[in-house]
Amino acid sequence: MSLPKPDAHGNPPALAPEDARSLIQVARASINHGFATDQPVDIEPLEFSNRLIRPAASFVTLNIAGQLRGCIGSVEARRPLVQDVAHNAFAAAFRDPRFPPLAETEFHPLEIHISVLGPPVPLSVESEEELLKTLRPGVDGLILEESTFRSVFLPQVWDTLPEPAQFLEHLKLKAGLPAGYWSPQLRFRRFVVEEIGDDAEDRDLPA
Repeated sequence: MSLPKPDAHGNPPALAPEDARSLIQVARASINHGFATDQPVDIEPLEFSNRLIRPAASFVTLNIAGQLRGCIGSVEARRPLVQDVAHNAFAAAFRDPRFPPLAETEFHPLEIHISVLGPPVPLSVESEEELLKTLRPGVDGLILEESTFRSVFLPQVWDTLPEPAQFLEHLKLKAGLPAGYWSPQLRFRRFVVEEIGDDAEDRDLPA
């Protein structure tokens, strides 16, 4: 089977509307399955399009009435996209340590947002000033790593932290580092995402 090829920058091809709908439905089905089994739904990748069986990383964000209810994701592409979404949707609903497990009464009003990540690109910077000049507000997601410290911000975080310095400070705090911390051992990778939003017409579970 021939899989769709990434573009010249390594980003996967854009999702067709029917693929986006399939991912929302899979995410919702996996959460619904979790109420009865405490497990994500089993996915047979070959039942889906070539684009959805290509390995890709994703984040699934859950909201109710505009308030965050869970967010779990992957940074590295280690399994077919459709399986990654199924696992992350379940984990966002039932395994996010910031929230209690989702209740069945919360299922219907649940808003699902999926971010499909492009490949992370290492940033070669020697100072915080250089990093801040390199960042593209509203576009870049950012991964911070040093030893056992690690944190990730999706591009959506720019909506609440629009200034690069503020964005970086909070990324450090999320990793457990001081806001003013800098070290030559810090490593950064940036990525872009394709965003998929939930809406009412996608809320029926697959037959």
